[in-house]
Amino acid sequence: MKDFGRVLTAMVTPLTPDLEVDYDKAAELARMLVDSGSDGLVVAGTTGESPTLTKEEKVSLFKVVTDAVGKDAAVIAGTGGNATAASIELTRQAEKAGVHGIMAVVPYYNKPPQHGLIAHFKAIAGATGLPVILYNIPGRTGINMTPETVEKLAAVENIVAIKEASGSLDQVTDIRRRTPPSFKIYSGDDSLTLPILAVGGEGIISVASHVAGRRLKEMVEAYVAGEVARAAEINAELYPLFKALFVTTNPIPVKLALRLAGFDVGGLRPPLVEAGEKEAAVVRQALSGQGLLA
Repeated sequence: MKDFGRVLTAMVTPLTPDLEVDYDKAAELARMLVDSGSDGLVVAGTTGESPTLTKEEKVSLFKVVTDAVGKDAAVIAGTGGNATAASIELTRQAEKAGVHGIMAVVPYYNKPPQHGLIAHFKAIAGATGLPVILYNIPGRTGINMTPETVEKLAAVENIVAIKEASGSLDQVTDIRRRTPPSFKIYSGDDSLTLPILAVGGEGIISVASHVAGRRLKEMVEAYVAGEVARAAEINAELYPLFKALFVTTNPIPVKLALRLAGFDVGGLRPPLVEAGEKEAAVVRQALSGQGLLA
């Protein structure tokens, strides 16, 4: 299995003025992210506006990004959804596209019980030879995948990690307690990266790394090297940026932040809309504080 690394970016999907996927810009963005500290990229996840991408667009993105950076970084395809059969089909196409792993989110809206989650993820994992990252984000899906469920899924050979965005350090600690050391736990919230590292996490699947990748990587590496005070200092420095990038629905703020930092990735597909004046001011102030404005 390719080592996914400690800092992965949940990559935005660049769009043209007509709101078509800009594949050339996607390749350029992927290269920029890897060059600025990302060990891997998650393509067509929530931050990549997966709900408004077609299956064909997702597969094309998987191919484009893998061609651009696949020799230098892990490429993880967002293939999860709330229909198991569709998730399996997209996973198989992602594997053919050459990605190194897949990430599958807890099914949203239909709210399956915990044993339904187990059946769903086992079916996806069983349909591919790729390593699988689970993704728990109750604020978007409407349900929480419990540590007991994660423990059962971690016993599946190719289910190797989880992106945990429940916001609960207790939950992360319980997952760590129940799973083998080889099972990786990634923070799904930039602002919780450091505390999650402290309770046994591996790293972060990040939004902030779009604009502060090197500094975020420095923080993680400092913690791993035992330089805890330095890691805490960097975390405190980056905290206003972490919060600003979630001042409204992700990926609205990060697409604005990239534009303000000089790397325009275009707009957003409806129903997402551009940031309002108050939100934009928060993002601009946070970037200015980091010296990131173009």
